[in-house]
Order: sequence, then C-alpha cells, then structure tokens
Amino acid sequence: MQGHGPGQEVLQTGKRHVGITGLETVGHYAVQPEFDDGHNSGIFSWEYLYFLGSKQTELWAEYEQRCTEAGVSRDAPMAAAAPAGGACASHGHHH
Repeated sequence: MQGHGPGQEVLQTGKRHVGITGLETVGHYAVQPEFDDGHNSGIFSWEYLYFLGSKQTELWAEYEQRCTEAGVSRDAPMAAAAPAGGACASHGHHH
C-alpha cells in the first residue's frame, strides 16, 4: 500500500485479515476498493492490479524482507512500527 507520493510509502503491518467490503470503478481505468478497516483512499489502475498479480511472488518476498529489516512483524500494530519521539519528530531540529 503506498502513500500519496514518491518516498511516502508506509510499511503496512497488522493487516493480515483485512478484507475488501466494496469496490467502486473509477472511470474505465481504475478501481477504488473499500477495506473493512475503514481505509478507502487507494485507487488502483487495472494496469497496476495486473502488475501486482503478475509480480506477486517477488513483491511478497520484498515486503517480508522489508518487515524483517525494519524489525517488525507483519502482524504488529502500526503504532509499534513508529515509536513516539522517533526520527520523524526530529526533522529540522539540529542540536
């Protein structure tokens, strides 16, 4: 699941059992799934969905590798992956 621009990808965890509750078409080029965790802001083009399906094995292995490198379990709650007062809070504050 990607963020809203390059470099804003967030490593999603705690999402093993999320289901899709709805699917809206966006014109003729994309779909917008609604997930049962309330998330519905992602738009997926047919081309991107095809890419995900055709590369599933490699993408999944890459995702699990990223979880390992980040030291988080894919079942960990998202909050655990970003400790309060971590690197995000220190931007622009040089001591």
